[in-house]
Amino acid sequence: MDKKIKLKGDRVIEQIPSIKDKALRINLNENIYGTFAEIGAGQETVRHFFRAGGSSGTIAKATSAYDKDFSDVIYGIEADGRYVTESRLKKMLSHEVNLIEKRLSRAKHPNKMFFSYANTVATIDFAKQFKGHGWVGIRFQIEPNEGYNDIILHIRFKETDVRLQQETLGVLGVNLIYSAYYKHNDPKKILRYLYDHLDKDQLEIDTINFSGPCFATVDNRLMSLQLVKNGMTDAVIFDPQARNVLPAAILYKKNILTLRGSFRPVTKVNMDMYKESLKMFLNENKVDAENTLVIFEITLSNLRSDGEIDERDFMDRAELLCSLGQTVMISNFQEYYRVVEYFSNYTKARMGLAMGVNNLVDIFDEKYYRHLSGGILEAFGKLFYRDMKVYLYPMIGENGEIMNSGTLKVHPRMKELYKFFKFNGKVVDITNFDPENLEVFSRQVLKMIGQNKPGWESMLPPGVAEIIKKKSLFGYNPNTLLEPSN
Repeated sequence: MDKKIKLKGDRVIEQIPSIKDKALRINLNENIYGTFAEIGAGQETVRHFFRAGGSSGTIAKATSAYDKDFSDVIYGIEADGRYVTESRLKKMLSHEVNLIEKRLSRAKHPNKMFFSYANTVATIDFAKQFKGHGWVGIRFQIEPNEGYNDIILHIRFKETDVRLQQETLGVLGVNLIYSAYYKHNDPKKILRYLYDHLDKDQLEIDTINFSGPCFATVDNRLMSLQLVKNGMTDAVIFDPQARNVLPAAILYKKNILTLRGSFRPVTKVNMDMYKESLKMFLNENKVDAENTLVIFEITLSNLRSDGEIDERDFMDRAELLCSLGQTVMISNFQEYYRVVEYFSNYTKARMGLAMGVNNLVDIFDEKYYRHLSGGILEAFGKLFYRDMKVYLYPMIGENGEIMNSGTLKVHPRMKELYKFFKFNGKVVDITNFDPENLEVFSRQVLKMIGQNKPGWESMLPPGVAEIIKKKSLFGYNPNTLLEPSN
C-alpha cells in the first residue's frame, strides 16, 4: 500500500503516505541522522527504517537495553525503581543525544540535524489483566546549529495481543519521527498524523508535551485539549501549576472528590460547594486527607460554543481554577457514571461527587441512558460504585424555597429508585452552606462581565475578579458601555 486516501463524502481531502514511504523519505534526507533506543517491545520502530532502504545514512545506532542491570548502567537508576516512566525516557533521550554530539564532529558534519528516538514500554501481561502502556519521545533538531526540541507522549495499549501491540508501537514511532521533521510547524497536525494507519481502538494517547525553540509558543494544555477533542483519550489532567500530568500518576490509589461544572467563571457557589463537601468527604471512613485528591472537571460539551470548542474560553477557565490551587480535568464524559468508571481504572478507594440539586435531577432522567442495554439501572450500578457518595448543594426553588435531597422532585417512575439511594446514604446534603451564595448564578455573572455591569466582583472568590480584569477574561472590557437602565 503506497498511500491511504482520506475521504470527505465523495471528495479526496488528503493522501496519507504509507509507513514505508514515510521511513524512506526520512532515510533519503541526507541531513537527518540519529539513534533509536527501544526498551520493552522489540525494535519495532527502527525495523521500518531498516526495511525501507537507504537507512545507513539515517541510523547511527539502534539499541535495546532490555536487561535491567544493563539498562541501569547506561541510563542510571530511577529513584522509584521503575523503568516505564517519563523520567526514564528523558534520560534515554539525553544520553543518546549527548553521545551523538560527543562522537560526531560538527566540523565534519555541518549540515546534520541530529535526533534521538526512544521508547520504554510494558506490553500486555500473560494474564491479560493489564493491557500495557509506555512512554514514547523524540529529541530532534530542525536546523544544525539550533537547540533541540522534544515531543514526549504517554500511550496506553487497547489491543490484547503482544504482537499487535508491537506492530502498533512501530507504526506510531514512524509517524512521530516523520511528523517531527515535516509537520513541526503545526503541532495540531502532528497529533492527527500520529494516528496515520492506526485506529483509536488500538492505542490511546493520554499525555503529550512539546518543548524546545520550535515549540516556544505552544501551550501544552491546548494540545491536551486536542487529544480529547480528537477522541485520542477520554480525559486529560492539569495540576495547580497548569502543567499536563499523567492521569495514572495523579489518580493511582487516591480518594477522589470531583466537582463538575462549567466554571464560567468559577463563583463563590463553586468554592463553597468545594470546601463544605471536602470537609464531609474527609470525615468519611477510610478517607485520609494526605491521600485525597480534589478534581474540578469540565466536560467537553461545556467547552463548546456554536458547535465548536472555544479554545480561548477553555484557557480562561483553566487559568482561573489553577490560580486557585485546583487540579483540573477535561473529559469527554457526558454522563456522571462514566466519570466514576474512569476513576475506578486507577483507584479502589472512596469517591465522592459534589453537585447541585439540578444536576442530581438530571442524573435521574432516563433519556441519558437509552444507549445502555441495562438502561438507568446499569448506569447507576456503575455510578454508585463501592463507597461512592453524592454531596448535594441546595438551590432556591421557583417559590423561593430551599430545595435539597428531601424536597427535590424526580420523574414519578424514578421516585422509588431515588428513595433507595437516598435512604441508603448514597445522597447526603451539604447543610453548612452560605445562603447568600444561592443567589449567585454563573450565567448571570458572565453576562454582567461582558456588559461591564457593576457588582459581579462580589460574586466571585477573592482574587478572581482581579485576574479577570488584568487578563481581560470572559470578554471583560472596562470600556464597554453599560446598558441603559429602564
